[in-house]
Amino acid sequence: MRTSRRLRIEATGDVITPGQYTVLAQLAISPQTLRELAEREHVQAPSMTRIVNALTDHGFVSRQAHPGDGRQVQVSITPAGEGVLAEARSQRTAWLAQRVAGLSEEDRLTLSRAAHIMQEMSRK
Repeated sequence: MRTSRRLRIEATGDVITPGQYTVLAQLAISPQTLRELAEREHVQAPSMTRIVNALTDHGFVSRQAHPGDGRQVQVSITPAGEGVLAEARSQRTAWLAQRVAGLSEEDRLTLSRAAHIMQEMSRK
């Protein structure tokens, strides 16, 4: 969890917050309602509304009527949001690559094996 949090912080920089980064990453998979986003992120609806409002103000997401239920609003990532997300992911990857490069060969091999084990566990 600490590594995950640190990666989110390293990926965000001055443009977006860690919470906004996570929302953009979710929306890159598929459009979602505010409620779905709030449930996925384990936050209250007003908190998610603030995050989405900030992302909307920056042009990173857009809102539209839900295609299946006009009473709901669906949030989608915009091309600008995709760009800022790609940049954030690039920063995260660079930070992680720098840290891994500082490890010994033995530690890199151990880390690689641990990553494979985690992937195998996730498939089950």
